[in-house]
Amino acid sequence: MSIRQWPESERPREKLLKHGSAHLSDAELLAVLLGSGVRGKDAITLGRELLMQAGGLNALLARQEGNIRAAGLGPAKRARLAAALELARRSLAEQLAEQPSLRNPHDSGDYLSARLRHLPYEVFACLYLDNRHRVLAFEELFRGTVDGASVHPREVVRACLKHNAAAVIFAHNHPSGVAEPSSADQAITQELGQALRLIGVRLLDHLVIGHAAPVSMAARGLL
Repeated sequence: MSIRQWPESERPREKLLKHGSAHLSDAELLAVLLGSGVRGKDAITLGRELLMQAGGLNALLARQEGNIRAAGLGPAKRARLAAALELARRSLAEQLAEQPSLRNPHDSGDYLSARLRHLPYEVFACLYLDNRHRVLAFEELFRGTVDGASVHPREVVRACLKHNAAAVIFAHNHPSGVAEPSSADQAITQELGQALRLIGVRLLDHLVIGHAAPVSMAARGLL
C-alpha cells in the first residue's frame, strides 16, 4: 500500500506539518526527504533500510555520497539525500563556529567526526583557534598515512601563521574504524607540538576519528 493510501494522520509529511518535525521518527523524516518510495517499498520502509544499512542516523550522516545505497534507490533520491546530509554537516560547522569557546574534546568531536569519519582515505586536518579558543577556520592539510613522511611540520607552522592561530586542534581519521592512536600518530604529534611551541601556538588536542566516539590524545596524556 502506498503512503498516499494511509490515513492522513499517519502520513509523515502531514504529521510534520501538523505536529512539527520533532514528532517524527528518523525513518519518517527520511521518508519526507525522499518524497516517495521505490517499487515494492514505501518511503518509510526505504528510510528504515537506509538506517539499518548505515548502522543508525549518526553513521548515515557520516557516509560519503557514493556509499549511500539501498535497493531501488535511484540517482535523484541519492542526490537529494546526499545534499541533506551535507547541509547537516555544515550546520554542525556553524554551531561550532558560534560557540563562545571550545572547552573540551566533546565541543569539537561531533563536528570533526562528521567531517572525517566517512572518508575512505586518511586525512589530517586542523581546527585553528584564537586566544579565547574560538574557531577561526577548519582545513584539511594532508591526505595519506599520518606519519613523518606525509605530515610536514613546516607546512603546519605555515598554515597556523596564515590563520593567525593562537591554538590548534589536530584530527585525523582511521578508515578502518578503529580510533586507537598508533605509535606514528603519537610521534608526529610530539614533533608538531615542539614545532608549534617555537612560534607560540598551543596544541590543545589531537583527535583520532573512527566509527565510534573520537579518541582524544590529550585525555590520554599523549601530548
